[in-house]
Amino acid sequence: MTLRNLRHLLLGVALAGVGASAFAAGSIVETPKLQWRLASQLAADAVSVCESRGYSVTATVVDTSGHQQAVVKGDTVPLQSLSVSYRKAYTAYSYGQAFDKSSTGELLKSGHGGPADAALNTIPEVMFVPGGVIIRAGKTVLGGLGVSGAPGGDKDEACAAEALSHFQEQIGR
Repeated sequence: MTLRNLRHLLLGVALAGVGASAFAAGSIVETPKLQWRLASQLAADAVSVCESRGYSVTATVVDTSGHQQAVVKGDTVPLQSLSVSYRKAYTAYSYGQAFDKSSTGELLKSGHGGPADAALNTIPEVMFVPGGVIIRAGKTVLGGLGVSGAPGGDKDEACAAEALSHFQEQIGR
């Protein structure tokens, strides 16, 4: 057992002995996100939607921490689609919620990420290119879905939006 694992074990034992009432009200933050199975199904469905249109793509779901939660890579996608799908998902999630837009395409149409905001494109992980959609349950933001590999970001975004629509009832409106 490593020292890190031992620390986690001891912390778990210590916390198990402390009732939930011992935590001060408001001191614990709970962050909603998709369950991993649903995130995986959403990414797989985006790849399937694009495949039915003749495109091999990669789809990435990011959670509310901005990290990859699920990634599904089509059979014949180029290497760069892996990082591009992540960056589209990250941008849709982080900037979609900041500017109240539903996709990277909408961000671009509204003037965000274009020449006036070109500095935003220098931030690591950010890519203002169509192909990312924000995942919401009502007004609660749960992450982003990015797709890359179709011949054009508009086609990537259409696949992402359709896949999201297939799961919106499960996610919540």
